[in-house]
Amino acid sequence: MELPKIAAKSPIRVELEKGKKYAYCTCGLSENQPFCNGSHKGTGFSPTVFTCDETKTRGMCQCKQTKNEFGFCDGSHKSC
Repeated sequence: MELPKIAAKSPIRVELEKGKKYAYCTCGLSENQPFCNGSHKGTGFSPTVFTCDETKTRGMCQCKQTKNEFGFCDGSHKSC
């Protein structure tokens, strides 16, 4: 599988709402970072879909190297 495109080398802060479903972009091609807009079609990538369990501001990964299953930043951008 090809590597995802690095959308940015820093996380983006987003307000996530409790009970809302999100689709995190894993390919890096979405123009709606950090969320999926369907640009992955035909690439072999698919978004990570999750429902937030609490309303909270989180740093979402844009380098696409995070090891967090929901796309939350884990600092991986520091080595990109």
